[in-house]
Parts: sequence; structure tokens; C-alpha cells
Amino acid sequence: MPTTSAALRPLEPLLLVDRFAPLHAELIALLRGLGPSDWERPTACVLWSVRDISAHLLDDDLRRLSFHRDGQPPPAAGAIDGYASLVAMINRMNAEWVAVARRMSPRVLVDLLEVTGPMVVELFRSIDPHAPAHWAVAWAGEEASAHWFDVGRDYTERWLHQQQIRDAVGAPPLTGREWLHPVLDLFVRALPVAYRAAVREDGTTVGLAIEGPAGGEWTLRREAGAWRLLAGRHPAPDATVTMFDDTAWRLFSKGLGRDAARARVRIDGDQALGEVALGALAVMA
Repeated sequence: MPTTSAALRPLEPLLLVDRFAPLHAELIALLRGLGPSDWERPTACVLWSVRDISAHLLDDDLRRLSFHRDGQPPPAAGAIDGYASLVAMINRMNAEWVAVARRMSPRVLVDLLEVTGPMVVELFRSIDPHAPAHWAVAWAGEEASAHWFDVGRDYTERWLHQQQIRDAVGAPPLTGREWLHPVLDLFVRALPVAYRAAVREDGTTVGLAIEGPAGGEWTLRREAGAWRLLAGRHPAPDATVTMFDDTAWRLFSKGLGRDAARARVRIDGDQALGEVALGALAVMA
């Protein structure tokens, strides 16, 4: 069906470099307040404790500074010939670092994070947000991205891992709109990839309504044989997927299985078309 809704609009760049320092301050305060037993608590990341996630965040900083700022090439890990081999390389590097970092005390981890976090922000600030990114946002299906999108992807990862720590230790969540809405605004950009195999006639639309303080509305529209994501609500979508903001971030980050998601998501209209959204992932997996 053709779209005539003036409410639909192209997605805009999301400039998040100013959110890193406040997010980092929250992380350091959280980690400084943990007790000895908190560091060993399990998290939503399978096989990773609070200590392991904290070490992974440090590794993110060190890799960003070494590979991006300083031009250090990653260690040879075989040919990267597609998404699967890229994920395998990342998983291998993650596992190697976490294993070594278990030798570090929590105090050492936090002391190092206090140093590296501002260095990463300085790097991000030094680059034109519209310049080519050092790393493309592969989960969004991009082979080349703008710097702002790479920075935004980095923000979503740091917010997600901090939230996983908060969940594990029972700390207050960072789910106010100023924290979570940017995450969701970026996570939903994984939807066109999730719908690649869903072939429909041009003009077919899928609405996504995320309810709650951090929520928003988006529309997928089939155009020229591909799916395009737009901001806003279509007046008569072929399918509408509705969920709360807490469900949305967990779903897009592999924190909810498909069965659990079905119980927390409402689909109106074309059920098969709407259910494709339950497989969207905005993380490398």
C-alpha cells in the first residue's frame, strides 16, 4: 500500500559523544561501590561474571585506543571473509582477554578504567562525526559507516554491559529516557537486516511501537525490493509490533529468547510478518 503519512521521516544521525563521560562516571561509581562477592556474581552474558564484564569494558577501551587511535593492527587471526568469521574473531579476542584479566584485582580493573575511559572520549571528540568510521556497524548491515554511528554503537555496548552489571548486583538501572532512548534509537536500525529474507510487495509496512519513558515509534517500509527504516508511525501498517522499552533492549541484545519475547510482545495484523522482528539483533552474535 502506498504511504502518504507526513509523520514518517528519514532517520537522523545520533550524536552521542557527550553521553560518554556521564555514562563512564556512573560506571566508575557503580564499580567502586561493589563488595567482594558482587564481583563474582553471574550475569546475562553466559560464562561471564561481573568481573569479566568489567574486564571486557577495559578491553574495549584498550582496543579502541590501540587499533583506532594508534593504528596498531589486530593480531593475525585468519582471513575475515564475512560476518560469521568476523564474529568468530571478536569472540576469540574477547575470550582471550577475559581469561588473562582474571589475574587482575577489581581495584586494578577500576583504576585502569578510570584512565582509559576519558582517553576514548578524547579520541571520539577529535573526529568529524560524519567522517568515515574506523569500524563499520556490521549488525546494521553496513560495510562502511559514518563515525557517529560507530560512536553510537560503542555507546550502546557500554550502556548494555553496565546495565548487565546493574541487573546482576541489584543496582538501580540506567533506564531513564536520557540513557535508554538513544540505545533503542540505534538498536532498531538492525531491523532492515532482520527483515532481509521477508519478501513482500513494495509498499508493505511494519510498525514498531516501543512503549515506556524511553520508547518511540518507527516504521519499516518495503521500497524497491528492500526494507527501509523510517521514524514515525504509519497510519495503517500491515503489521504492528508493540513492546515496552525494558523488553526492547533485552530483545535486541540477545537477552530474551524468542519464546520469552513472544510472551512480552504484542503483534497486530500480519502475525508472520510481525514476528520477524523477534529475531532482530543489534549486537555481534
